[in-house]
Amino acid sequence: MKKIAVFGKPGSGKSTLSRDLASATGIQLHQLDSILYKKTGEQIDRKAFVEAHENMLSSARWIIDGLGPMALFNKRLEAADTLIYIDLPYVTSYWFVTKRLLKGLVEKPEGWPDGSSIVKGTLQSYQTLRRCPEFWNENFMQKLNNVSLHKSVYIIQTTSELNGFVHAHI
Repeated sequence: MKKIAVFGKPGSGKSTLSRDLASATGIQLHQLDSILYKKTGEQIDRKAFVEAHENMLSSARWIIDGLGPMALFNKRLEAADTLIYIDLPYVTSYWFVTKRLLKGLVEKPEGWPDGSSIVKGTLQSYQTLRRCPEFWNENFMQKLNNVSLHKSVYIIQTTSELNGFVHAHI
C-alpha cells in the first residue's frame, strides 16, 4: 500500500479510516473536502483543484479520501495501487451523517473544512445520499472488478470491518 484511494457514500467513515491508515503507515493523507474548500467555506476554482489533485497523484505515496469530480476520481482509481470502497448500508450512512451533525453543533468535526457550515454540509450529505444509488451501483461494482486484477481492492460493508480494517491489513 503506497497509493491508497478511500471512497464511498457521505457518512461512511472515510475520514476516520483514512486518518487511522495515515497514522499507522506514515503515508500523507489528503482529504479532498479540505482541499476543495477555502477557509471561507467557498469552493476553490476548478483549475486550482485539478492542479492540487495532479500534485497529489504525482507523489510516491499518498492516501486520498473522498470523491471529487468524476474525471479526477477516475484518474485516482487508475493511479492508486490500493482501493478501499466503504459500502455501508444506507441507514448506517444516514446515522453517521446525523451523528456528525449532532457532534458538530458542539465542536467542529475533525477534518471538516474551516468555514464550512456543519448544517449546510449535513443537508448536502443527505441530498447526496438520496442520489447515491445512481452511482454506487452494479455498474460501479463491475468497474471495481475490472480494475481489481491489477490492484488491491477492499470493499468494507459493515462497521465491524470498518473498525478493524487497519488492524487487519497493516
